[in-house]
Amino acid sequence: MDFDAGWFTSARRCESPHFNRRPFGEISLLVIHNISLPAGCFGLPYIDQLFQGCLDTSADESFADLAGLQVSAHFLIRRDGECVQYVSCEDRAWHAGVSRYGERENCNDFSIGIELEGTDTEPYTAAQYQQLTALTQALLAQYPALTAERIVGHCDIAPMRKTDPGPSFDWQRYLAALRDF
Repeated sequence: MDFDAGWFTSARRCESPHFNRRPFGEISLLVIHNISLPAGCFGLPYIDQLFQGCLDTSADESFADLAGLQVSAHFLIRRDGECVQYVSCEDRAWHAGVSRYGERENCNDFSIGIELEGTDTEPYTAAQYQQLTALTQALLAQYPALTAERIVGHCDIAPMRKTDPGPSFDWQRYLAALRDF
């Protein structure tokens, strides 16, 4: 069994207080993001701290704008392939912000958010693609309304605000790996 009450059993659990109940219980969209704190720095504890609401904003001058921010994602895949989960898939994580998919707004209501530790311009690692493929396959099996056609980047649902996962994300590689998995 890959999931227990919406928690992926293969992920390190690092619970965030930044979530609430889904208004309809629907899970029908997967959103791929990227994050690094500070920008372009990897392997540091700051992403966990941000999502847990305990980031020391004095730790880096670039964190000043993050003071009081309440944000989370369901998952983070680190550069080494480690999978971390912050919010149960059954709940609404606060990852998409102002967003639209087709005619529907508020994508957090019906989506799962996966953050990749990275930037728009730096290539993601083989370990990240491998873990992302395995996690996506598990999610597709667990939530039948999710399909390969309903996987988008943050840039697709918030195009005037967001650019992630960026041009460095190899959509062809990822989607081909899903088909071959």
